[in-house]
Amino acid sequence: MIGADGEQLGVMQVFEAVKKAREAGLDLVEIAPTAVPPVCRIQDYGKFLYEQGKKEKAAKKSQKNIVLKEVKFSVNVDEHDFVTKRNHVVRFLGEGDKVKASLRFKGREMAHRELGRAVLERLTKEVGEVGMIETYPRMEGNTMHLIIAPKKEGTAKPKPPKSQAPPSPSPAPQVQKPQV
Repeated sequence: MIGADGEQLGVMQVFEAVKKAREAGLDLVEIAPTAVPPVCRIQDYGKFLYEQGKKEKAAKKSQKNIVLKEVKFSVNVDEHDFVTKRNHVVRFLGEGDKVKASLRFKGREMAHRELGRAVLERLTKEVGEVGMIETYPRMEGNTMHLIIAPKKEGTAKPKPPKSQAPPSPSPAPQVQKPQV
């Protein structure tokens, strides 16, 4: 039990704690219900709810929402198209978003799933420095999916230190002109 001004009142029965809270004109608020014994505090319940709301907003503000972006490929993707889409994947991963690479098989392409898997494996090799595979390629109907997540900051290669500025040039020697 904690008093209204923060002092420790010790362990007591519930009815005693409620009685002390009513005497002070405040509420008895359970702070830590999982502790043994549970921790309660004498304070205004409205103020307690207000502080809890502020803490939740602050926690929500510091949280990063991870978005799942999708990039679609085809089995016979052209080289330039592949490079463009790979660059999009790298950009999305750099922004901290997950990427879902999907490859749709049309018609007889279903008979050659290994070609689609090769396209996705090539993508994973080329973006391996900035992303890691979260879900390996798998078929869902006529579409093969792969999910790539950005690498954690701790596992990324450290950036080389910035080179220091060159020393400032020494002032030019002053030459005195002869007086005429």
